Amino acid sequence: MQQTPPAMEPEPISADPPHRTDLTTLLTQSWLDLTFLHWPADPGEVAPLLPPGTVPDTLDGVTYVGLVAFRMHRVGWFRLPGIPYLGSFPETNVRLYSVDGHGRRGVVFRSLDASRLLPVAVGRWAFRIPYVWSKMTLRADGSTLTYAGRRRWPGPRGAHSTISVDVGERVEEPTELEHFLTARWGMHSSFRGRPLYLPNTHPRWPLHRARLLACDESLLTAAGLSRPRGEPVSVLYSPGVPVRFGPPPRLPRTVTVPRQRSGGD
Repeated sequence: MQQTPPAMEPEPISADPPHRTDLTTLLTQSWLDLTFLHWPADPGEVAPLLPPGTVPDTLDGVTYVGLVAFRMHRVGWFRLPGIPYLGSFPETNVRLYSVDGHGRRGVVFRSLDASRLLPVAVGRWAFRIPYVWSKMTLRADGSTLTYAGRRRWPGPRGAHSTISVDVGERVEEPTELEHFLTARWGMHSSFRGRPLYLPNTHPRWPLHRARLLACDESLLTAAGLSRPRGEPVSVLYSPGVPVRFGPPPRLPRTVTVPRQRSGGD
């Protein structure tokens, strides 16, 4: 009987892509005016919400739940120019942090609220990504940004979020936790019952401190997570980066998932 190879150690936490950056381009897009809110979470609670072949990615024994609001800009296929209207829209994601048996760190999206119906339909049909159609706005008033959204389809109807932040100074030396939460170089999902990993590449995040002015949301509980206790432990802003997604890499199938480890080990 062929033995299953031992799990690989998680790749290093890195501000730069750990894989080759000359990926065959599947998708192009820009993520602009991002606000990252993060709360600590129990890996045991998060684990059942992850796709097969992955476990919670942890730093010092803790995993995190992220609420990320931003502007998607000019989504495009392959190396074609991005679509100016249909490919540009506000979006708010609920995401978790994962690692697979090949040691690849990534994100798992529990929901992606977006204001354009066509990209929502394509994302749900083509990639089985949990996009939902929502009424959304992003307003800027000096250094203050306010993101608002209310879910339309497929629901639960009435799920909503309003986030307001005041953007502060540039982060010159991000901490290990700030890299862990923002520098994620792939997406874990499943397609037709099989694990799916889509790598991405982009320049280093330009990060700023941000002060949370308001957060009224029900997206986390709608995504099957517990209501956060207290204020987020990390609030960051970025003006954004251009992003390329590559196709799923070809790797051996018989790999076990890693045991949970501290990202600082």
